[in-house]
Order: sequence, then structure tokens, then C-alpha cells
Amino acid sequence: MSKHVAVLMGGWVSERPVSLSSGNACADALESAGYKVTRVDVDRNIAEVLKNLKPDVVFNGLHGPFGEDGCIQGILEILEIPYTHSGVMASAMAMNKVKAKAIMQAAGVPVAEEFIVNRFVAAKSHVMKPPYVVKPISEGSSFGVLIVREDQEHPPQELTRHDWSHEDMVMVERFIPGRELTCAVMDGKALDVIEIVPLGHGFYDYDSKYVPGGSQHILPAEILPPVYQELQKLSVKAHEALGCRGISRADFRLDDGPSGTGELICLEVNTQPGMTPTSLVPEMAAHAGYKFKELVSWMVEDASCGR
Repeated sequence: MSKHVAVLMGGWVSERPVSLSSGNACADALESAGYKVTRVDVDRNIAEVLKNLKPDVVFNGLHGPFGEDGCIQGILEILEIPYTHSGVMASAMAMNKVKAKAIMQAAGVPVAEEFIVNRFVAAKSHVMKPPYVVKPISEGSSFGVLIVREDQEHPPQELTRHDWSHEDMVMVERFIPGRELTCAVMDGKALDVIEIVPLGHGFYDYDSKYVPGGSQHILPAEILPPVYQELQKLSVKAHEALGCRGISRADFRLDDGPSGTGELICLEVNTQPGMTPTSLVPEMAAHAGYKFKELVSWMVEDASCGR
């Protein structure tokens, strides 16, 4: 008898559209692999819904706060339903960029210097010499990310907007020029490295990630073999330091331009990378020989509680 998999998707946060796209793509693939699938558009009554559904496994297709930060993982632990992706602690740590960076740095993964300040303070005057990046501490999909260029006289005034929907404390981080690189870790092993070239965008923002044609993916990335191997090694190190399980994806910048420093800096680790048709992890997995339905089937079989 095939396993009954509840695919959680949607939710009520900024990343709802991405989650619906990821969730439906994974649900389609799991159905084609022979699983019994129930698609669940998550609301705040999710514990009650799952108690009634009684699935064998939950495939967590949620993104952002509540789905990726340990909240839903805690509910699933209480209900004793095995689930995909990282557990409570790793999800919570990785979602908080400040805590994640401290853990990675202690494990020997290079990260950029940062200040944590109130958004109104960051809007008054430069708290760091430009260029720098302002980021919400706990958001995904590049929501709320602001880049301050070298010649920018004033800090970003978007920080004072009345409709700012992120927390008041923000992370101001040194801007790392160079290439955008990413590497997934699956079952404790690094997959190949992709270089992301945003097309018509200053950086790998929301549209670059999710709009078809928003970015070009070079796989495998055309970088020197020692750097390639170091990036794979650091991806595994970050995955292990944060206590991730299943699949994670680490994002890096490599400053290897003509006047670059050559530094390789880890920006963040995603414990629940996107699984949309334009997403990076399915592309890396395909390069490693996993068809999409094999990838999501592996994730279901890898699901558990208590890790």
C-alpha cells in the first residue's frame, strides 16, 4: 500500500505564491511516483487538519516564516508525523540570518561582517561604509533586501515606509561583489555548483528567482577547480553546523573579478529551497542523475521526526 503524503503549501506569508508553485509541482511528481497525495493549503488550523487527515508523511512545501522557521516543524513533532527537510532547531537557526552566520563562522565558514540596527537608525545615516546590503533578519526569497551602492549619498528611505512588513531590527551587511554561486547538499553530500547570472536585475532578487527567464544558470559553474571544491566543502560544513537534514542549499558570493579579493563568502543556508520549475535544487539534482519525481520520492522516504 502506497504512503499517504500530505503536501503542505501556501500559508499566509509573503512567499505564498512561491510555496503554491513548489507544493503543486512536488505533489504532481509524488502522484506520478505512485504516492497517495493530499494537497493542503495551510491555515492556522493546520494541526486540526492534519489530525483528521492522518497522513503517513508530511512533505513540507512551505516557505518563509511559520513554514521554514521551526514553527510547523514543532507542530509535526507534537503530532508525531514524519516530515521532510530540517528539524525544529536547524530550521529556526537557519531562518535567523544573524544566528546562522554566527554558527557558520564558528564552524569555519566565511561570512560577511554585519551590524544589527533598528530600521529607522539605518535610514538616518550610513551605519557602514557603502557598499552594503540591508536585509530583514528572518525572511526568504530576497524580500526586503536593499542594496546601497558605493556612490549612494543617503541610506535607503524605503526602511521608513509605513507599509514595511518586516521586523524593525535589520541586518546591515558588507556588500560582496562578484559572482553569485549556490550549492545544494543532499543526504550529507554536496551536489554540483551553479552560477546564477541575473538578467536585467542588479542581484538575484525575487523576479530573478521565480520569473521564467529572470536569470541564467550555469551548471557546472565555470570557476577554478580548487574554488569549486572548496565551495562544495563549505556547503556541507554549513549544512552540518546548522544541523540540517534532507536537502539544503547554501548561497555564496565569489569576488574573483580583475580587481577582486578572491574571497568566497557564504551568504545564507536555505533549509527549504524552492522546488518550482525555475528552481535551482531540481536542476542540480537532475545534473546528478535524479529525475524530479525521484528527488521528491527520496525526500519523502528520508522524512522523520526528532532530527
